Amino acid sequence: MKAVHNHSDVVNEVRSLLPDNNLLCDLGDLFKVFGDTTRIKIMFALFESELCVCAIAELLGMEQSAISHQLKILKNAKLVNFRRDGKTNIYFLADDHVRTIIGQGFDHLTEAYK
Repeated sequence: MKAVHNHSDVVNEVRSLLPDNNLLCDLGDLFKVFGDTTRIKIMFALFESELCVCAIAELLGMEQSAISHQLKILKNAKLVNFRRDGKTNIYFLADDHVRTIIGQGFDHLTEAYK
């Protein structure tokens, strides 16, 4: 006969600590944005320097329209921002949190190769 464990105390404690379901869904959506290699490449490039669309397109060997589409997704997720320089938009990572996420993700992956 299987032993039955009573987990109700720990389950109730953890349940009380879980964030609101809507917030967890938003977090899941944020991480989905990181699930695209092109967007990761764009963010990694912006990790190194502020860039305009044409520079990012040249760097990644892609059309400007494709880069603009990905930048829109990144802007909507509040991961990148831009400033105007004449008629040109210069893109950069939105804040240090984004830099930390990218840096720690990269550190986590490269740690396995050491």
